[in-house]
Amino acid sequence: MSKFSRRTFNQGTLGSLLTFSLLESLFGSDAFLEGIKPVTSKWLSDLNDLGQSVKTQKITQMQWQEQVELLMAQVNLQDLMKFVDFDKLTRNLKFAERGEKPIRFSFPEVEGLPTKIIFGHQVFAMKKGRAIAPHGHNNMATAFLMLQGQCHGRHYDRVENHEDFLIIRPTIDKQFKVGEYSTISDHKDNIHWFEATSENAFIFNIHVLNIDANIKQGGRVYVDPLGETLDGGLMKAKRLTHKEAYQKFG
Repeated sequence: MSKFSRRTFNQGTLGSLLTFSLLESLFGSDAFLEGIKPVTSKWLSDLNDLGQSVKTQKITQMQWQEQVELLMAQVNLQDLMKFVDFDKLTRNLKFAERGEKPIRFSFPEVEGLPTKIIFGHQVFAMKKGRAIAPHGHNNMATAFLMLQGQCHGRHYDRVENHEDFLIIRPTIDKQFKVGEYSTISDHKDNIHWFEATSENAFIFNIHVLNIDANIKQGGRVYVDPLGETLDGGLMKAKRLTHKEAYQKFG
């Protein structure tokens, strides 16, 4: 019985070592990601289809927002972070002294993911107290998904456009935690402002540019949303330059 017990123990130990060795090998190779890639690539492919649909006017910008938010609610965040190799992207990262640090990357070439992605994509990195300065967009739809950390996020509707200021209405004011998201378009929640409230914060961003081919104006529109309060919950937000916006809010 003594010999049997030792033999059984040795065989069990050897099996455990082999299992550990195999797992270590899988974790260090693409084999471990194979189970993740099909699900995540399908999710990204669906985002791409929605981008195509809004660019070709098959759906409205607000419909794009609604459907993208449904997809954001379904994402497996851990799988997405492995898919984009988040650890590698953020290794030895130097944060911006002011504002956000954009980290651009390419998706891996896997089955099910289109070779030509219609939406731009990046990760925004911020250290505590730094912010994506308040701004709106022209002719663009975008979505944000918290990957790590927390941000105080605020959104506003653009009600009126004037040469030196905008009339805006507050719509969202909350702490965005990991897995939470928001979207904007020319028609809803167009101005946004995210300030990191944790030590570090990372936001996954996608954006569809030049939705309406008849509109030539694009880019960010920086504003000061802490301006004069008007009747009906409206606010008068002075237009700012990029430098002014990041000196005050970044």
